Amino acid sequence: MSQTQPPKMNVVQSEDYRETYANSVQVRVSAWDFQLTFGLASSESAEELTIKNSQTIYLSPQQAKAFWNVLGQNLAQYEHAFGSLNLEPKPVDLSQQGPVN
Repeated sequence: MSQTQPPKMNVVQSEDYRETYANSVQVRVSAWDFQLTFGLASSESAEELTIKNSQTIYLSPQQAKAFWNVLGQNLAQYEHAFGSLNLEPKPVDLSQQGPVN
């Protein structure tokens, strides 16, 4: 039985390609697609949070699952290399810090 070789993959960037940093992602789901909206969250005070959305990406359910698998594998490798990620903020013990100037 012969195995078929996967096709050679060429990855190129389109003319309108851009890179953007996001620390916020909003996810919406329908029967047909997953909508991921990326943005930058910032706060001027503890009472107010502003999110400036910059990009929305639509994925088919199949692509969303493939993305989830790849992202999960990469997160596992990251945590293996750098330690576990904690999504809850750690309380700050101010008694252990020096004076603030």
